[in-house]
Amino acid sequence: MIPAADSWGPFAVDLDLAERRARLRCLRAIVHLSTGPRGQALTDLLRRAEQDAGLLAPSLSALTALDPLDKRRVWASYAALNRPAV
Repeated sequence: MIPAADSWGPFAVDLDLAERRARLRCLRAIVHLSTGPRGQALTDLLRRAEQDAGLLAPSLSALTALDPLDKRRVWASYAALNRPAV
């Protein structure tokens, strides 16, 4: 189960399947571009989570386990790309 504080992006509750997959792909691309080989295990988990929602929690754990600088870059990029339109 994903804590409420971590219910953002692809980890949000009540997303339809297409939206969750789109968010997972966006996050996977950001992780790949921001971390390269250091984030390979996470990118693999995010890809597999598109088909298996049971991998969302392990994906979130792998994301939070990234080195602090990698994690900040991923979060900042994801937030910038998904900022609400004004």
